[in-house]
Amino acid sequence: MTDSDATALVEGRHLSFGYGDRRILDDLSFTVPRGKVTALMGASGGGKTTVLRLIGGQLRAQKGELSFEDKQIGGLDQAGLYAIRRRMGMLFQFGALFTDLSVFDNVAFPLREHTDLPDALIRDIVLMKLNAVGLRGARDLMPSEISGGMARRVALARAIALDPDLVMYDEPFAGLDPISLGTAAQLIRRLNDTLGITSIVVSHDLEETFAIADQVIVLANGKVAAQGTPQEVMGSVDPLVDQFVHARADGPVAFHYPGPSVAEDFGGGFTA
Repeated sequence: MTDSDATALVEGRHLSFGYGDRRILDDLSFTVPRGKVTALMGASGGGKTTVLRLIGGQLRAQKGELSFEDKQIGGLDQAGLYAIRRRMGMLFQFGALFTDLSVFDNVAFPLREHTDLPDALIRDIVLMKLNAVGLRGARDLMPSEISGGMARRVALARAIALDPDLVMYDEPFAGLDPISLGTAAQLIRRLNDTLGITSIVVSHDLEETFAIADQVIVLANGKVAAQGTPQEVMGSVDPLVDQFVHARADGPVAFHYPGPSVAEDFGGGFTA
């Protein structure tokens, strides 16, 4: 076992996945180091959320290997998959709170679902998690009574309720005002370091994500276009990475989705 193997919590080797003839991931290899914040970035449709779904076992790679510590996720049966999922937390885009449950009950849900802890202990754990995200005082409110930024923090408290080894964030900053966005970013960094967890952040917000990430992986065309520290990725001379990190309109990522030529669709008398 190499040093990189020993420190990797998640590792993908030569992963391929697609829908029909549409290839999403093509011979993708990457490493997520333990205890670090890894940002997974790239243009829309580049396969970032697909990677999260493969790690969570919602999808299975068609080729290659994906490991969580020493376990091959693709080879787990249902019981093994459920066991490994208990070691993962997930913050869904826009929070995905249960609208008919209070803030307290949303955070308590995974504890009640996956443990036999007494109610008194569940109460203490829930209040501790809510306190960690600054919302202990909002325990009795309903999701409809809190802001979008607060809802995202409640969802984060729920994601860490079972003290996971890995927390995955799918667009945690989408739709947030600047104050809520900054708060969410600092929470991700602080909780990662305080709890000793590993974080994977899928985001398009370069400034906040680069500020908290230890490692950045940029996906393009189903492969890793760049991988390194935020500073290394910002300095990349790869045309696609340069276009992405500097928000250039012109570059390898085309404006038009591939399709028939304009002449084929509209006839020879029409030009784009």
